[in-house]
Amino acid sequence: MKAQSKFLVGSVIIVATLVTLAYVGFTQSKTYYHTITELGTLQGASLQQHMRVSGNVQKGSISHRDGRVDFVLEEQGKVLPVSYVGRDPLPDTFKDGAQALAEGKLSSDGHFVADQIQAKCASKYQAAPNSAPGAAQSSQTQSTQTMNSPVASAAGGKN
Repeated sequence: MKAQSKFLVGSVIIVATLVTLAYVGFTQSKTYYHTITELGTLQGASLQQHMRVSGNVQKGSISHRDGRVDFVLEEQGKVLPVSYVGRDPLPDTFKDGAQALAEGKLSSDGHFVADQIQAKCASKYQAAPNSAPGAAQSSQTQSTQTMNSPVASAAGGKN
């Protein structure tokens, strides 16, 4: 067999192996997002998929057990019992009422077994409940105007 033929056969084997590995990696890493309401409509193979489900952690539902954390996610009046069995510690923001994203599989009894949990952090930049919409902006505008005034420029030593 010629060296060129051996090189061609070797190249085909390497490319075929890489394509197969890429396909297997892609199919195993797919994660579908479903709402709690949609879970009741899933049928067949879609029930066995690795998926993500989000909702709010029901108040008083978090309980730490041996090797897992049980809690209930709620969304639009629907609830989903979840057991977290992952190795990573839960996020600091994971608490009653927090928005959480659970990633895992739905068991045959309707219980969700999560291997990963993400909790959304509360926004630090939300407006205060009783503040006027333009209040923060007007104080920022005043401080900018003060810095650009001739008195401020003279005090800073610049003209």
